[in-house]
Amino acid sequence: MARPPANVPPGQVREKIIVAALHLFTRRGYFNTSVPDMARTARVSVGSIYHHFKDKEDVARALYLSLMDGMQGELSRIAESQATARDRCRAVIAMLFELTESSRDAMDFMLYAKHREFLPGERPVCSSRPFETMRDFVQQGMDRGEIRHMDVMVASACLFGGALRLITARLDGVLAEPLPDKLDLVWECAWRSIAA
Repeated sequence: MARPPANVPPGQVREKIIVAALHLFTRRGYFNTSVPDMARTARVSVGSIYHHFKDKEDVARALYLSLMDGMQGELSRIAESQATARDRCRAVIAMLFELTESSRDAMDFMLYAKHREFLPGERPVCSSRPFETMRDFVQQGMDRGEIRHMDVMVASACLFGGALRLITARLDGVLAEPLPDKLDLVWECAWRSIAA
């Protein structure tokens, strides 16, 4: 990870701390990361961390909520720019594949961290707003006759499950090729499994 500059305007200190936490949590894990570790990586004082956050859990919560908000923002853009469930769901998979390639740490934290162990008050990722929005796209497709009527959780798993598994394979180093190279084939298989 590129080290942030030592002298950063105060408004950016919070962001530096969150970026440092993401880096450390994905490499060491939440429980193996201390506040002094975050301070060293962010190149800020321990006091700066406590000025912006109550404790390490508060940093983790800010990181989690920031990532969920970012993903929800992307899904909102997809909803505005794509009219059909088919186009929306394909755009979701494309976005997730691109995010994995451009922000591996973010995807790693979202998919692998056991958030409930250190953020017991937050909803699990699969129940988070972005994943609800993805299921809403599927439900809307059923309501419009694009997708066969079935349990929305089953349909969502059929549509997005293979893509999510490829993302974990990419994160684990099992899949060498960039995910966008697999988009057309993954999409064809996923859509065929649920299309009306």
